[in-house]
Amino acid sequence: MRALLLATTLWLAISSVTIACAADWPQFRGPNRDAKSTETGLLKKWPEQGLTPLWTVDGLGNGYSSVSVANGMIFTTGMVGDKNEGIISAIDLAGKIKWQTNYGPDWSEMHPGSRSTPTVDGNRLYELTGVGRLICLDANTGEILWSQDLPKEFSGEAPMCGFAEAPLIYKDMVICTPGGKDAALAGLDRITGKTVWTSSGFSDQSAYCSPILIERGGIRLVVTITARNVAGLDADTGKLIWAHPFDTDAKDPNHSVAPVYDDGRLYVTSGHRDGGQMLEISPDGRTVAPRWSDKVLNTLHGGLVLVDGYVYGSNSKDKWVCLDLKTGQVMYQTRGVGMGSVAYADGMLYCYGEKGTLGLVRATSQSYDLISSFKVTQGDGPYWAHPVISGGRLYIRHGDFLMAYEVAAR
Repeated sequence: MRALLLATTLWLAISSVTIACAADWPQFRGPNRDAKSTETGLLKKWPEQGLTPLWTVDGLGNGYSSVSVANGMIFTTGMVGDKNEGIISAIDLAGKIKWQTNYGPDWSEMHPGSRSTPTVDGNRLYELTGVGRLICLDANTGEILWSQDLPKEFSGEAPMCGFAEAPLIYKDMVICTPGGKDAALAGLDRITGKTVWTSSGFSDQSAYCSPILIERGGIRLVVTITARNVAGLDADTGKLIWAHPFDTDAKDPNHSVAPVYDDGRLYVTSGHRDGGQMLEISPDGRTVAPRWSDKVLNTLHGGLVLVDGYVYGSNSKDKWVCLDLKTGQVMYQTRGVGMGSVAYADGMLYCYGEKGTLGLVRATSQSYDLISSFKVTQGDGPYWAHPVISGGRLYIRHGDFLMAYEVAAR
C-alpha cells in the first residue's frame, strides 16, 4: 500500500509538472502566437457579480504590455518616473514581484508607455522597447545579458507610435523588424545578439506587427505585415520569398494585428482602413494570390483568433465580427463588449473591451453569444493589453495593475 501511495504521489507530481509546462503562455498571443490556449476544464459561466481576483499587483508602470507566463513566473513591462524609464517585472504565481530591471527610456511620444510583451525562451527573456532597443535578460535574475539598438544598427526608424512588436524566437535566432534599408527584418543570434541575417533586397518600415511562423511546401516562413507589404521570408536565411502590396496609400500604416493562417489561407487586416483580405499561399509556399476582401473587420490592435475555420475579432466601429476564412462571408457583426482584444480557450472567447468590460463569449459562428461579463475597475488608462489564459487562470493587465482570476472549473 505504501509503495502504491508513493507511486501515485510521484505520478501526480509528474503530471502536474507536465500540465504546468503545457499551460505556459511564453510570448505575446500564446505558445503559437494565435491567441489560443489548449487548456480545458475552464468555467463556462462566471458568477453574476463577475470574477474576483485571486490577487492584484501594482507598481508595474504605465504601459499596454500583456504578460508572458513560463516556468512558474509572469513577466511584463511598464514605464515609470519623470525620465520615462522602462522596467521589466518578474512576478511569481502568488502575485509577488521577484525582480524588476530598468532597461532605459521607453516610448514617451504618442500614447506614452511600454508596448511589447516579453518573449520567454528557456532561461532567457527578450524585449523590444518602444524606442527600438532589443534586450536579452536572464529570466531568473533580470540581469541584462546583451542589447542592440535596432535603429542605429540597421538604419531603421520608429513608426509613429514607436516599435510595438514582440520578438520571435526561431531555432537559435531572435527575429524582429528594424525597418531599415535591406533590413526590413533581421535575425539575431539569441545568445550573443550578433546579426545572422537581414532581409537583403527587401526594405520597408516596421508597422507594429509581431511576426508569425508558418510552414508551407516544406519551407519555414516568417510572415508579417510591414508598412506597405504582407511579406513571407525564409526563416533560416531571411531571403524574401514573396511580398504582396498592402495598404500602400496609408500615411500612417497601422498593421499591429498579426496575420491569421490555416492550410494555405492567410487573412490580413488593416487598422484605420476598410477591412482586410485573404491571400492564398501556393502549395510550394513561394507565391501568394488574393482570393477575397472584406470591408468589415478592420481590427485596430486587439488581434484576431481563428476557431474551426472562422475568424473572430472586433472592428473600428465597436462591433464584434465573425468571418468565414474560406469564403469571406460575414457570419455576424454586433456590439458585444465594444471594440477590444480577444483570446480563446476551451470553446470560449475572452473579449476585453476598450472601456473595461470583460466578456465570456461562446465561440460559435451563429451569433455573438455573450454568457458573462463584468467591468475591470483596477488601474487606469486605455484597456489595450490582451487577455492571457494560463494554468487555469485569466491574467488581465490595466495600466500599473495586473489581476489574476481563477477560471478553472473546480
